[in-house]
Order: sequence, then C-alpha cells, then structure tokens
Amino acid sequence: MSTSDSITQPAPTSLPAPPLPEHAPWALLLDVDGTLLDFADDPLAVSVNGTLLDLLHGLHRALHGALALVSGRGLEDLDRLFGRPPWAAIGLHGLQLRHANGSFRRIDVPEEQQARMREATLRLAAQFDDVHVEDKQLSIALHCLGDARQFADVHDSARDLLRELPGYELQPGRRVLEFKPSGMDKGRAMQELLGREPFVGRVPVYAGDDLTDEYAFAVANKRNGISVRIGSREPTLARFTLPGPAATAVWLTRILDTLTHHGTHLHASHTGGQHQP
Repeated sequence: MSTSDSITQPAPTSLPAPPLPEHAPWALLLDVDGTLLDFADDPLAVSVNGTLLDLLHGLHRALHGALALVSGRGLEDLDRLFGRPPWAAIGLHGLQLRHANGSFRRIDVPEEQQARMREATLRLAAQFDDVHVEDKQLSIALHCLGDARQFADVHDSARDLLRELPGYELQPGRRVLEFKPSGMDKGRAMQELLGREPFVGRVPVYAGDDLTDEYAFAVANKRNGISVRIGSREPTLARFTLPGPAATAVWLTRILDTLTHHGTHLHASHTGGQHQP
C-alpha cells in the first residue's frame, strides 16, 4: 500500500516557514535526498560537502546527540556519503535503524523471498526504457527517468506485479517506485527512535521532501512537533515549508546559531514528558 493510499492528505494550502527553537529541547530528524542534498536521478551521483558535514556535526553536539538522518538509502550508503558519523540513522524507509548508542536493528525477510522479488522486479524493469534499477538488497527501487506517462505505465505494471509478491508493498516517491517488505515506514521507525535516549521527551522536528516522508510528518504532528515540507509537493501533512535544500541549510544554520548563542536554556538536560514547540 502506498503512502497516498494509507494517509489522508489535506487540501493544498499556503504554509509558513519553520520556526526556531524557543523553549523546549528539540530532536531533529532529517531526510537526505531532496532535503539536505539536491535530488539526482542517480543516487550514487551525489556527494556531501564539508560545510554541510560541519553543520550537522555542530547540530549533533548542540542537541546533545538528538539528531538523526532518515532515508530511503541503506545505512551503508549513508555512511559512505557522510563518513560514518556518530548520529542516529534510519535507513531503507525504516527497515534499518541505528540508535544513538550504536545499537542496530534490521528487519529481514527469507532469502528465497528476496530472490523472488529481485527476479520479478528486474524482469519488470527490463520491459521499459530509461528505468534505472537501484538494488538495496532488502528492497529494490526503480527510478523512472522518462516522462510522466512512462512513470504511470511503470506504476501500473508494478501494482500488477505486487499481487505475485506477498509480504511486499510498493512505495512510490519522486519518479521512483520501490518494492520493499511491508509493515515498516519512516514514521514507525521514527517512533522507535523517539522512545530511546537522547530523543525521549524532546520536540520532534522532521524535515522531508517526498511522499515517503508523510508518515514521519504524521508522527511529528501527533506529538505536537514540527513538520517541514521541503519543496512544493502537494498535498502534504506538513505544517511548515522551505523551498529546497539550500533553504534547509540556511534554516539549520540559524537553528545552530540559536542553540549555541541565544538558547543556552535549551541545552539543559530534561526529564522527559511531552513538550510543546
């Protein structure tokens, strides 16, 4: 089942820019592609510059470790990009989760089930031109490099194929369709992360750009947190917006400045409980 099928979306509306920390301590959870990094057709073609790395390391220190990356990429790929940082991370839309203390959990499926899914999706991809296959082992993403008509055709064929793959679901994104084990998404993994230190009791602040991030927006909203859509995709559950990754970097820089120079009261240890943003 896709995000759009399972989450009720509000009507398009004008959204304000996100706020800065004021009173309660934040937990900052950030999508990667399209949020921190400019979107690319080939996920292997992107890189992370030193300025962004320094900014994230600074936020990690200022938030006393309550910073996490949340991505459809696998954790090995995130580590390749960001240099195996000490931050918590959610990979493969929640199928992988590394807590702030380094402990790790992964949702696996039987090897024969994985092999059947891989064979079927590769066969599907071969039927279309301009479809790039990204094999993430636990899941396979089909990046559609053609026009909207091609994406619709691949989407129709993928939904038909899904009937032959029990235990899997189809996760649409920006010109991408991903076959992944069912029962996990970014929102559910985010809830796991928020139940462990140093995230417990903090205001959840989530920024993301794609359909896959709507699950996390729902969790942030339910916990009286801050949900930030990057870009202009509509409709969305997010309550704030920024135009793109460059604006995300400016906002994160202002957060760091607020935490380090004007918000020392936010650095103090806290005793849990639900905070209001």
